[in-house]
Amino acid sequence: MKKTLAKILGIVISLVLITHSLSYTVFAIEETRELENEKSKNNEEIEEAKKKQEQLEAEKSETMKAVESLITQISEAESEIELLQTKITDLQAQIKTKERDIEQKQIEYNEQQKLLEARLVAIYKSGDMSYLDILLTSSSFTDFLSKYYSASELIEYDKELIKVTQEQKQQIENEKVELENNKKDLDTALAQSEQKSLTLTSLKREKENYVTQLTAEEKELQKEIEELEADNKRIQNAIEEAERKYADQIKDLEENGDTSAGSGYFIRPVSGGYISARAYYSSGKFHGAIDYAVSTGTTVVAAADGVVMSTANLSTSYGTYVVIRHANGLQTYYCHGTYGSITVKPGQKVSQGEKIMLSGNTGNSEGPHLHFEVRKSPYSYSYKAKAYGDDSRVNPENYL
Repeated sequence: MKKTLAKILGIVISLVLITHSLSYTVFAIEETRELENEKSKNNEEIEEAKKKQEQLEAEKSETMKAVESLITQISEAESEIELLQTKITDLQAQIKTKERDIEQKQIEYNEQQKLLEARLVAIYKSGDMSYLDILLTSSSFTDFLSKYYSASELIEYDKELIKVTQEQKQQIENEKVELENNKKDLDTALAQSEQKSLTLTSLKREKENYVTQLTAEEKELQKEIEELEADNKRIQNAIEEAERKYADQIKDLEENGDTSAGSGYFIRPVSGGYISARAYYSSGKFHGAIDYAVSTGTTVVAAADGVVMSTANLSTSYGTYVVIRHANGLQTYYCHGTYGSITVKPGQKVSQGEKIMLSGNTGNSEGPHLHFEVRKSPYSYSYKAKAYGDDSRVNPENYL
């Protein structure tokens, strides 16, 4: 009887396990199928958005296309002029430092030269002293050795003095050559800057001629593009400055932080709400970020440990924003926050989940939301980008 019950119990347990296993397998297959369907749907939406974008591009007037091209050329010319101005400032500083160094070395050289000349005059007046002279003027052998070694030391001192004087002269000559090269480079940079400024003036004049032919809608778009270019340049400059200024914090972050890069590296920067935009807007225009539709005043947190690179309260483009650099080299952008709500500052280390600001509706925004963007080095932005890979932006969903 007991054996029969045991067999029955065993059969029941086996059936339960088999049923559970089959259920889990069916669930796994169903979940995989749903994910594949979602992926396929997303791909279809992306393709549809790309087609819309191509259609919008085709519908743009030739005048608007010319204006956009000129805006890009103007922006590039302005960036080149800024680089040249930085180079000019650096060269001017180098020339000033080099002139001071040469002046100081010349003073030291003149002093050594006078000392050497005095030593040579003294040797000439005393005449050459031979070993026999030293021996004959010595009162004892000990006195002879003392005078001999003293004379030897003086001779070595004179040799060293001559060597040092010659080295100083050579250093001065080398620095003079470097100074002349710096001056030539400065003249070249000044000439290039002047030429670029003339080109920039010409481009701006040409652009204004085209702008007068734009429709009201196109003028609004042109204004938006120019504001975007200016603000992104300002942000880029701030980040480049932060790279230099906070090099120690970044190095410490890279040495001690999590340098992995993949799914799960970032956490969702806001709670609640819903995703209102991904890679593309419904219009088909490339977005390059995730928009979280949340009410104004929602807490925004750092998606991962990092160092704050830049913060600002702009009236256009990104509005109130924070940029954070992470150990894996990526940077996250949190934009359109509530004006004045930023709780961190550049150079500050932040932890994953730490509050950085409140969401809002500032800058170029049509409703309360958080614009969450991820960029890789060199962290550049282009309003002409039509897909990930056209600039430094990468898909945030690959890291969440």
